[in-house]
Amino acid sequence: MRYDSITDAIGDTPLVRIAPEVHGLRNIDLYAKLEMLNPFGSVKDRAAWNMARHRIADAQARGATVVELSSGNTAKALAVIAGMHGLRFKSVTNRMRVPEIKDLLLLLGAEIEELPGQTECLDPDLADDPLTAVHRELTAMGDAHLHTDQYFNERNTEAHAAGTGPEIIADLDGRAPDWFIACVGTAGSSTGVARVLRAHDPGVRVVGLVAGKSDFIPGIRDIDEVREVGLFDPAAYDAIDPVSTDDAVDGMVTLMRRCGILAGPTGGAAYTGAVRRLRAVDDTLTGRATAVFIVCDRSESYLGYVRRHRPELFDRAAADPNTVASVSAAEARSAAALDPAAAREWIARRRPTVVDLRSPFAFRALHIEGSINIVDEVFGELVRGGLPFGRRQPVLLACPVGEQSARYAALLARMGHEEVYSLAGGIIGWRDAGAPLVAD
Repeated sequence: MRYDSITDAIGDTPLVRIAPEVHGLRNIDLYAKLEMLNPFGSVKDRAAWNMARHRIADAQARGATVVELSSGNTAKALAVIAGMHGLRFKSVTNRMRVPEIKDLLLLLGAEIEELPGQTECLDPDLADDPLTAVHRELTAMGDAHLHTDQYFNERNTEAHAAGTGPEIIADLDGRAPDWFIACVGTAGSSTGVARVLRAHDPGVRVVGLVAGKSDFIPGIRDIDEVREVGLFDPAAYDAIDPVSTDDAVDGMVTLMRRCGILAGPTGGAAYTGAVRRLRAVDDTLTGRATAVFIVCDRSESYLGYVRRHRPELFDRAAADPNTVASVSAAEARSAAALDPAAAREWIARRRPTVVDLRSPFAFRALHIEGSINIVDEVFGELVRGGLPFGRRQPVLLACPVGEQSARYAALLARMGHEEVYSLAGGIIGWRDAGAPLVAD
């Protein structure tokens, strides 16, 4: 198979059957659409190329910069495409939360601008949020940049309506699957594929998977964030199910170890969410059914993410017990936590030390009044040396969504701290509850 350009290799990814002894379904044939095998490594290759290619010649003529609000696979694909065509690429984001992807973007020559955004992704309703301001500025500037605008650009969805969906039907011998299960990020792949499958067979059931409010899964939004995305259409889905960080890692490990599919956490979440949903109907079926889920990208960029959340998979938990890496998922789930209403009452009554573990950018943008900012990596180093506060000092820990703060709360409690809590839902949950935040 010979191509004139690497972009010609985008698409036509395999559809691979998952062995029944792995998933345990008796009446459903489960298939994985391996978008990880696109040339730049992810499902976003399709959208990136479809959003950029019709404007590249004009951008070259003007020396324009390709710009996207992305900290992940869309940025990676666009950085490659821009470089191939002699263009600069700039990624604008709240925070690069996956270090391996940040390093790869820098290696690809990308410029990265991390802004003190209030949310983990673009929220067009937050008029004073820096990410929103940048998005509006880019939109108003028209063709001054090649702004691909993945959250609102219909060419994102069209890439999957033209390619991914028809490929699934072709690989199933001209039939649409009975079930299509997909994680929801920008919503481009799930809505584009769903549109084609339902046009072929209106009986196709579509399940969208979103992250739990206290979970960070790269590439997946939680239900509140999803509603902020311009391409999201609730009518595209028969159901929307939550998945957790543990679901993502468990599924990722299953696909890697049992199926030989080196999936990233989004693919892992898709597998776990699909099997959970399908098990609920498996025994009710009288004939064979088929289901398809998408493996969005590969595992290699997320080893640090997995190590951080599941250190026991790397046999590191026992090496240094005074690290957050030693905290198991079950231990983190059992950590003492306060929801925003309870936390406000407790703060007023106990006057605790409130530690905000987010980046300095995010802290300066908005934080709980009176809190102190110790970035989680620095806080981790403090904890390695012992309890950073007096054993009886009341402490409330806060992070973006309550995930990392729960691990630190569990660790400090294990080390003997008598009154330490995690802020459930994190700063985002605090904001959404209408609790006050201040800016520096």
